[in-house]
Amino acid sequence: MEMDMSRLPDIGNNAASRRRFLYCACQGLLKHAVPAQCGGYGDRFTDLVSAHEALGKACKDTGLLLSINAHIWGALFPILNYGTIRQRSIYLQNLISSQWVGGHAITEIQAGSDLKALTMTAEYTPEGFLLNGRKRFITNTPIADLLVVYARLDNKLSAFIVHNNDEDANFLDFPQVSGCQSATMGDVMLENCLIPHSRQLGKTGSGNIMIQQALELERAFIFAGFCGVMDWQLDNVIRFSRERKINGAHLGKNQAISHKIADMKLRLDTIRLWVNECARLKDNNKRITLASAQTKLFAGEAFLQSSLDAVQILGSSSLTIDNAMAGLVSDALGSRLFSGSSEIQKNIIAALLGTGEGYK
Repeated sequence: MEMDMSRLPDIGNNAASRRRFLYCACQGLLKHAVPAQCGGYGDRFTDLVSAHEALGKACKDTGLLLSINAHIWGALFPILNYGTIRQRSIYLQNLISSQWVGGHAITEIQAGSDLKALTMTAEYTPEGFLLNGRKRFITNTPIADLLVVYARLDNKLSAFIVHNNDEDANFLDFPQVSGCQSATMGDVMLENCLIPHSRQLGKTGSGNIMIQQALELERAFIFAGFCGVMDWQLDNVIRFSRERKINGAHLGKNQAISHKIADMKLRLDTIRLWVNECARLKDNNKRITLASAQTKLFAGEAFLQSSLDAVQILGSSSLTIDNAMAGLVSDALGSRLFSGSSEIQKNIIAALLGTGEGYK
């Protein structure tokens, strides 16, 4: 994937974040793994992985990667997989071209990974559905045209397509977070927000399975782009270790340093193996529940450790304001939390092995 990243707007505000997103969409980044009859390339998940890794290495912007993945797995694929013919005709082409930016709204102030604790409600009326509640830390909210919002209809978790210009729908740009800042996050406040019946996505009560599928895909493939960032990170550390001299010898000759670099390489290639295994499974129509949880668990922890090692090797030079390396530590901390924390991934893995909290 060849992209002239010099044409990306500078990071700094919501408008710039949206323009960076649109630029990637114009390069066809959102068309991978989408059927040709739906406006995509009709290619494989392995092609998506390659394109996202190339983007990550070119842009080094974890926020942009998070934003793109929230759009793809939170809005585009749920509508592709669960939308009616009419919904797909209305939304897919606009989401693929990124004329519309999307995402999904799951997390609430008192509920993250515990879906049973979600309290946003939807009430059926003859005019449409009335939605009430508040979502928090929703990626893309300040730049989104629409979000797939999960709420309880007759106490059954269900999905609805909410537009940013719906009356009584407020897509806010706070609270801000310190990591992956260019992704833009915020609260979604819905106060007697009336949407048409035609904007219910999927069947009543299908919200749980839709969320699980969306998060499985996000866990499996979001680190494709992060691999590109880690590859750039490793290149910089290797170059520095060759150029910097301590007591007349290259820094990399120090075994403590060379071992850290070896560990960084091992982590990067292991993440690549996991991400590509998820792609192989999807391309062969196999389940990825276990593999995606394993990928997310290992990758989140590995990205954090490699980011800490990179800062340690580069020393004080990595702490300057114009150096992106130290900022990756904050981004990596966030990577342990989004799409379900490391502890949640361990719960999923244990349950699938027939043990742990989720085992019955």
